[in-house]
Parts: sequence; C-alpha cells; structure tokens
Amino acid sequence: MGTRTRIDAAEIVEKVSHLCRDANFNLNDDVLDALRDAYEAEASPVAKEVCAELLENAKIARECQMPLCQDTGVAVVFVELGEHAQITGGRLYDAINDGVRKGYNEGYLRKSIVASPLNRINTGDNTPAIIHTELVPGNQVKITFMAKGGGCENMSRIAMLTPADGREGVIKFVVETVSTAKANPCPPIIVGVGIGGTFDYAALLAKKALLRPLGIKHRDPDTAGLEKELLEKVNDLGIGAQGLGGWVTALAVHVECYPCHIASLPVAVNIECHSHRVKTVVLGNITS
Repeated sequence: MGTRTRIDAAEIVEKVSHLCRDANFNLNDDVLDALRDAYEAEASPVAKEVCAELLENAKIARECQMPLCQDTGVAVVFVELGEHAQITGGRLYDAINDGVRKGYNEGYLRKSIVASPLNRINTGDNTPAIIHTELVPGNQVKITFMAKGGGCENMSRIAMLTPADGREGVIKFVVETVSTAKANPCPPIIVGVGIGGTFDYAALLAKKALLRPLGIKHRDPDTAGLEKELLEKVNDLGIGAQGLGGWVTALAVHVECYPCHIASLPVAVNIECHSHRVKTVVLGNITS
C-alpha cells in the first residue's frame, strides 16, 4: 500500500479560487508565443493588427489583473485524483465549487451559469462547475481549471461517422465544423478533436485535447501527422483573425484518440477561442 497524503478541503477551495482568477487574468506563455508567431506569419495588415491587439489585450489584463474577456466562462475542472490521496474536512466536489464561487466573486468575474437550461435563471456565483475526475496512481491531486467561453463552445459539434468514412471523413467533418463556425468563436482558434470511444467519450476527448500546451505534438506519429494536416486545411479556409481574413485561422489542432466499437467512428470537435484560459495546480505532500 502506498503512502497516504491528507489534503484539506479548505486548501482546495483556496487553490481553485486562485486558479479562477489566474486563468482569467494571465494568458499562458504557450498561447502568447502562438499569437506572436501568428503575427509574424500574417501577410494581411488587418490580420496583423488584430493579432497585435490581442497581445496588447493580454498585456493589459496581466498588468491590471482584469479579465482577458468579458465572457469569463464556464468553470471546467479536470481532477487527477491519486489513489492514496485523502480529502479531509469536506467533500472534493463541494470544495471545488466553493473555490469557483470564491474566485469569481473576489475576482469580480462575470457569472455565466443558469440553474436550468430552459428557465434561464442565473445561479449568481458561476457554479456548479463541470468536473471531470480520473483516478490515477500516487498520492497527489492535480487540478486543471479551464474557463470555457460560450461563443466558442457553441460552435463545437459531434458526429457518429461510420468506419467507412475513415480518416478522410474525419478530416472533412473537422474542416466543415470550422468553416461553419466562421468568425463566431473569435479566431484565431484552437481546435480540440476527439476520435473514438463512444458518443459521450469522444466529446470528453476533444475537451481534454485542449489541455495540451500549444506547440507540443502528439506522441503518436500518425496522430501528429493528422494534426498537421488538419491545421493546414483549417488555415487554408482563410477565415483569419476575428474572421477578417488571413493565413492563421487556428493556432493549433490537437487530436486525442481512444478505442471504439467495430461499427462506430465517433468524432467530436471542441473549439476554443484565442483567449485560451487554462491553469493547473498540484496538491499533496508525501506524509506517513
């Protein structure tokens, strides 16, 4: 039996609260580098100006500790829970939601969650969060927070293709999804693609694909090749920054795959805007 670590729920509340504010105020270096590369790659003066303004916006947000975007998003939280980590003083999900509530209130972040998708009454504190938990070896807890805006999320799609559609069918669906989205998800975008699993799992794969830092290729050469081809075809659409035309419609395309049924080929596309707000913390000290 491994060494057990005790993690206080109160610590989780504080860490999640910080993640909410940090993600909404401070764009990660990989995204900033990708925007700088887009600026250098663009030939269109208009597209260059848009990229420059996005970089200036990120600079102001960091310096003033203000939101990168007025849509401060749904709180999507990925938890890797160590098998030998023990949460004390409260429940994990309660602590995460308390942290989101605290972070959005103290950071003066817009509350964007309605209690019922049909009655549309705002919960007033941006909870509940969307939480995905995976049990992993070890005695630590890794929490990754993503602020997912509504504009880009609304442009996401899923399809149950047939095995006969194959690789070309997947490419066609991804490119059509971006083409249909046009300027709505605030390009330059990041495209997460999930292939395989089931209807629900393909969507989760697509979301998880967005967590990989920009500039990091998939470890599998075939999947990395698919990512490269998809990025080229998406950028060939010419939608460009904020839909005003240009070379760079997407900063990256990330693909994740999983085994699936012999009769199925699920494909999900989760589109992310240029304001890609993701932060991670790891909790837990080794104790006896």
